[in-house]
Amino acid sequence: IYAIEKTKNSAAGVPILLAFTFFMGLMLSRLIGAVLGNFANGGQLIALAFGGTSVIFFGMATLATTIKKDLSGMGKFLFVGALVVFIGFLANFFLQSSALMLTLLVVCLGIFSAYMLYDLKRVVDGGETNYISATLAIYLDVFNVFQSLLALLGIFGGDRD
Repeated sequence: IYAIEKTKNSAAGVPILLAFTFFMGLMLSRLIGAVLGNFANGGQLIALAFGGTSVIFFGMATLATTIKKDLSGMGKFLFVGALVVFIGFLANFFLQSSALMLTLLVVCLGIFSAYMLYDLKRVVDGGETNYISATLAIYLDVFNVFQSLLALLGIFGGDRD
């Protein structure tokens, strides 16, 4: 991520961004493979998660273009929330609590939906002029929302083979 920030709209930033998104896609492929392999309705769950992510994205984009209020103060709170979620996931790696996992997925969904609104608002208002870091921020928001939705749908809506 530091390499992307360092490139500030340079031609080198695009290949780095593409490599990063490729790597994140490889990481997501394990979750998609697990959903497709373990659930009879895996394809439907993936499509539903995609649709839900699309609805959240377009909802946040609509809000970002219509809200007149400055949302720049949200950034600090969202960053702290993301850190808490990250620490929670690390703790749950050792605790193996299903209740904590569900809670973290729901909180992650809320935080990254709000982060999506925050990042889209910065782009709309012209506060983000580096298109590479803006693309990365919005991509990570969409990625985390999709991943959280897919995990929640797998837990609650998956039909085991």
